[in-house]
Amino acid sequence: MLSIDRLDVQILRLLALDARTGVVELSSALGVSRNTVQSRVRRLEDAGLLTGYRLELDLAQAGIGVQAFIALEIEQGRLAAVVDSLAAIAQVLEVYATTGREDLLVRVATPTQADLQVLIERVVAIAGVVHSSTRLALTTPLPHRSIPLLEEITRGAGWGRSNPLSTS
Repeated sequence: MLSIDRLDVQILRLLALDARTGVVELSSALGVSRNTVQSRVRRLEDAGLLTGYRLELDLAQAGIGVQAFIALEIEQGRLAAVVDSLAAIAQVLEVYATTGREDLLVRVATPTQADLQVLIERVVAIAGVVHSSTRLALTTPLPHRSIPLLEEITRGAGWGRSNPLSTS
């Protein structure tokens, strides 16, 4: 497990706001040297904490205004095959393995509700799918985030030096 501190989190916060922010801009905003920022970013990447710089899209602006979550109960021993089938469907955005009655939570997007119905029929026809339950997403009042969690766990860590995370 990588040990991170508040400086690491602030670098990540700025990159989360704009992944195109350069090392010079980061160092200026944080009041630390360019070499410090560059070595911190490289360490976060090398350790696998910072896994990439991703494009964020507003699908509604592209005419894809319907998003939903499909919970799937899967026949035992068929999970991998079902995931492979889901991965072949362009409208499938994410798949999470879950606990409870359903085994998978599938986030999907389509242009219309009629397209969503066609997609659901395609998904439930996948061999190994036993049961499905669909929830329509109306809005996203709190989009995916991770920086507040990192700030919380590094609250007692130093600035500019890495400290082991507390195990208590």
